[in-house]
Amino acid sequence: MDTATHVVIGFGLAGIATLDPAVAGSSLTFQAVMLGTVAGSVIPDIDTVLKLKNNATYIRNHRGMTHSLPVTMLWPYLIAMLTMMIFPGANASHVLFWAAVGVFLHVFSDIFNAYGTQAIRPLSDQWIALGVINIFDPFIFSLHIMGLIIWQTIGHPGITFLIIYAILIAYYILRIHHHHQMVMEVRKQLPNLTKVLLSPTMRWSHYHLAAESADRYYVGKIEGKKLILIDAFNRKPIDRRDGKIRAAMKDKNVRAFLSFSPMYRWTVSERNGRYVIQFTDLRYFSKGMYPFTATVWLNNALSIQSSYTGWVFSEKKLRKKLVLAQTKA
Repeated sequence: MDTATHVVIGFGLAGIATLDPAVAGSSLTFQAVMLGTVAGSVIPDIDTVLKLKNNATYIRNHRGMTHSLPVTMLWPYLIAMLTMMIFPGANASHVLFWAAVGVFLHVFSDIFNAYGTQAIRPLSDQWIALGVINIFDPFIFSLHIMGLIIWQTIGHPGITFLIIYAILIAYYILRIHHHHQMVMEVRKQLPNLTKVLLSPTMRWSHYHLAAESADRYYVGKIEGKKLILIDAFNRKPIDRRDGKIRAAMKDKNVRAFLSFSPMYRWTVSERNGRYVIQFTDLRYFSKGMYPFTATVWLNNALSIQSSYTGWVFSEKKLRKKLVLAQTKA
């Protein structure tokens, strides 16, 4: 989920926590629990600071270690310890419990969008991305805002958010069911697919589609039950015998991209006296292009001149970023 939604979920959990007698009976414990639930709801995304270093480090690590099993179990203890330093008279065990709920719900909710997390690391480095809920879901966010308004005006926070979370459980079940139906519909219209990736949008029945068969890639969108194909490409494995490909795959930006992207195509071209090797993620078609890319410039000796990975929405901006990276190098 996006940061704003994680924050309001933290406040929503604090509302539910008022049903806990130890929290309801002590204003100090309530304040500590609120701090713990909000902190727990956002702290796994602390790895966002890696973007200050470079995109490769960010892409390779965001929602990785900080969302992994061992760190997920450590976050609540760290939050509880810091919270008890601010509110030394609060009930420590209940602060720890509600902080743990906040951390768990953050990681759990993140697996439902198309970006996903490495939530079962170190057991597996696999990205878990169910593609059921958009990173920002207006319904989820609005329901929390409505709950906060009721809390501050006419309603009991615990009962209010208990009802809201019951509604959200039903909402998630409906979204999962609808997503499954759409996958089946795609497979019906495009037989012999080996993989179907649907990325939800902010509209209930609209999805971005990336799919593959044994020899083809398909990119499109779903509007209602209508499948609209946008692109189709021949599927070819990476040719590791090609010296240009081997050179490009040594680059940190390319390695970061390949560690994250589950469906991509690659191209090799020659422009302005240099080789251009480009990998494009097929899940994020937008505004007539594929904005999530890893691109490498090689000279005739197959040495890396420049590289970039990340989201860019025009070829002109991509060239500027590559020129800038070349200058820094």
